Amino acid sequence: MAPNEGAASVEADAKTAKSGFWSRIVQFVRQVIAELKKVVWPTRDELTTFFVVVIVFVLAMMAFSGVIDVLTAWVVSKVFGG
Repeated sequence: MAPNEGAASVEADAKTAKSGFWSRIVQFVRQVIAELKKVVWPTRDELTTFFVVVIVFVLAMMAFSGVIDVLTAWVVSKVFGG
Protein backbone atom coordinates (compact mmCIF):
# COMPACT_ATOMS: atom_id res chain seq x y z
CA MET A 1 0.00 0.00 0.00
CA ALA A 2 1.37 3.41 -0.96
CA PRO A 3 1.85 6.01 1.81
CA ASN A 4 -0.77 8.35 0.37
CA GLU A 5 -3.24 5.53 -0.19
CA GLY A 6 -3.91 5.05 3.52
CA ALA A 7 -4.38 8.79 4.04
CA ALA A 8 -6.83 8.93 1.14
CA SER A 9 -8.80 6.07 2.63
CA VAL A 10 -8.97 7.77 6.04
CA GLU A 11 -10.00 11.02 4.36
CA ALA A 12 -12.74 9.25 2.39
CA ASP A 13 -14.00 7.60 5.58
CA ALA A 14 -14.08 10.99 7.30
CA LYS A 15 -16.09 12.49 4.43
CA THR A 16 -18.53 9.58 4.56
CA ALA A 17 -18.93 9.99 8.31
CA LYS A 18 -19.58 13.74 7.87
CA SER A 19 -22.09 13.26 5.07
CA GLY A 20 -25.73 13.41 5.99
CA PHE A 21 -28.13 10.57 6.53
CA TRP A 22 -29.97 11.08 3.24
CA SER A 23 -26.79 11.29 1.17
CA ARG A 24 -25.71 7.93 2.59
CA ILE A 25 -29.11 6.46 1.70
CA VAL A 26 -28.80 7.81 -1.86
CA GLN A 27 -25.28 6.42 -2.13
CA PHE A 28 -26.50 3.02 -0.92
CA VAL A 29 -29.32 2.95 -3.47
CA ARG A 30 -26.90 3.91 -6.27
CA GLN A 31 -24.54 1.13 -5.24
CA VAL A 32 -27.41 -1.38 -5.15
CA ILE A 33 -28.48 -0.37 -8.66
CA ALA A 34 -24.88 -0.65 -9.89
CA GLU A 35 -24.60 -4.16 -8.44
CA LEU A 36 -27.93 -5.23 -9.92
CA LYS A 37 -26.68 -4.17 -13.35
CA LYS A 38 -23.82 -6.68 -12.95
CA VAL A 39 -26.18 -9.60 -12.30
CA VAL A 40 -26.53 -12.14 -15.09
CA TRP A 41 -30.25 -12.87 -15.11
CA PRO A 42 -31.42 -16.29 -16.36
CA THR A 43 -33.29 -16.57 -19.63
CA ARG A 44 -36.90 -17.74 -19.66
CA ASP A 45 -35.79 -21.23 -20.78
CA GLU A 46 -33.20 -21.47 -18.00
CA LEU A 47 -35.72 -20.27 -15.45
CA THR A 48 -38.27 -22.86 -16.61
CA THR A 49 -35.65 -25.61 -16.47
CA PHE A 50 -34.53 -24.62 -12.97
CA PHE A 51 -38.15 -24.45 -11.79
CA VAL A 52 -38.93 -27.94 -13.11
CA VAL A 53 -35.74 -29.37 -11.59
CA VAL A 54 -36.58 -27.91 -8.17
CA ILE A 55 -40.19 -29.15 -8.27
CA VAL A 56 -39.13 -32.67 -9.32
CA PHE A 57 -36.47 -32.73 -6.59
CA VAL A 58 -38.94 -31.60 -3.92
CA LEU A 59 -41.50 -34.20 -5.03
CA ALA A 60 -38.82 -36.92 -4.97
CA MET A 61 -37.75 -35.90 -1.45
CA MET A 62 -41.40 -35.90 -0.32
CA ALA A 63 -41.87 -39.42 -1.70
CA PHE A 64 -38.64 -40.61 -0.10
CA SER A 65 -39.60 -39.10 3.27
CA GLY A 66 -43.06 -40.65 3.03
CA VAL A 67 -41.67 -44.11 2.31
CA ILE A 68 -39.19 -43.83 5.20
CA ASP A 69 -42.02 -42.68 7.49
CA VAL A 70 -44.28 -45.61 6.53
CA LEU A 71 -41.44 -48.13 6.90
CA THR A 72 -40.43 -46.70 10.28
CA ALA A 73 -44.03 -46.79 11.52
CA TRP A 74 -44.36 -50.41 10.34
CA VAL A 75 -41.10 -51.44 12.09
CA VAL A 76 -42.10 -49.67 15.30
CA SER A 77 -45.52 -51.32 15.29
CA LYS A 78 -43.92 -54.75 14.80
CA VAL A 79 -41.28 -54.20 17.49
CA PHE A 80 -43.62 -52.73 20.10
CA GLY A 81 -46.71 -54.70 19.06
CA GLY A 82 -49.06 -51.92 18.11
